[in-house]
Amino acid sequence: MYVTISPQKSGGHFATSSADYVNYLEKENQQLPDQEKELFFDAESDSISPETVTAEIDQNTAKLKTSEARFYSITINPSARELGKLTSKEQLKDYTRELMKTYAQCFNREIDGRGVQANDIKYYAKLETQRHFKGTDWQVKENQPFANQIIQLKSQQQRINRGEEQGSIQQLQQQISKLEEQAPHKVNGVRITQGMLKPGDQSHVHIIVSRKDASNRYSLSPGSKYKASEVMMNGKLVKRGFDRDRFFTAAEKIFDQKFQYQRNFVESYASRKLFNQKPKAYFQQLSRLSAPQKKLAFQLLRQSGLKVPAIPANKVQLAVKTFNRLRKGLKVAIKSSSIGY
Repeated sequence: MYVTISPQKSGGHFATSSADYVNYLEKENQQLPDQEKELFFDAESDSISPETVTAEIDQNTAKLKTSEARFYSITINPSARELGKLTSKEQLKDYTRELMKTYAQCFNREIDGRGVQANDIKYYAKLETQRHFKGTDWQVKENQPFANQIIQLKSQQQRINRGEEQGSIQQLQQQISKLEEQAPHKVNGVRITQGMLKPGDQSHVHIIVSRKDASNRYSLSPGSKYKASEVMMNGKLVKRGFDRDRFFTAAEKIFDQKFQYQRNFVESYASRKLFNQKPKAYFQQLSRLSAPQKKLAFQLLRQSGLKVPAIPANKVQLAVKTFNRLRKGLKVAIKSSSIGY
């Protein structure tokens, strides 16, 4: 499960309106008839218009400074393996609602003398079913040397067409066709390039959550660097902070319990933290997994683009050279939605 929380910016500044972001989330609806469009949802409704979302978020910004985020974006990106446990989009929506209840509980704040509750959070979520390959995706990167050669050959064809140089356009086309065939990553026989739609189930959820609580009185920032602390504000002792560890852990715990999902070690938030803090301990724990779990772990790592050497599943002896190679590659691969946050 790959979950992110980020303040929305326009260029180098915080966005003063949610309109641009809401419009961006309408991209899948642009070519659909009204009856097929996916509307926004919240804790109570499945049929919220984009205009309502923009108005509600933009009006809920009392006393916020221009240097403060008006709203945050949360994305929920289940892996292909996790999506395989779902049978309908309604299940992903229900999961989102459950997770947002925990989101409220992760604030170390009080509202009217009590802890933050789910109905204090003003949020709107949008389920999407498409994703596009980015320039940072490992498939695009590994195809790039072939793409560069193809671009050069096509430029040469254009120069020949303009009479700027001599050559055979047909021979160049044969070279281009050969490179297209040699490119390692394809979808339905077509070389993967940046912007191409990803195949399979790509369901994920975007959430727009207001910086202010539903009453428009209290600021609730999940971007706070404080997990739990107290500070004097206007002569009052005020609690502050947001427990990201608790939230990210809950994201997988709720999913696992709700859908009876058996999470592998390399898919867990705890393993990602272990890798970042103690990489040697990460690989030691990886080596101690049972044979079936170890086999699945390396399969998931390979699917993320990590070049994992052929290591026997029953006994892993990670030499220093192999360890360093895996560690370098895993820094990128662990960001994949299939194995981490």
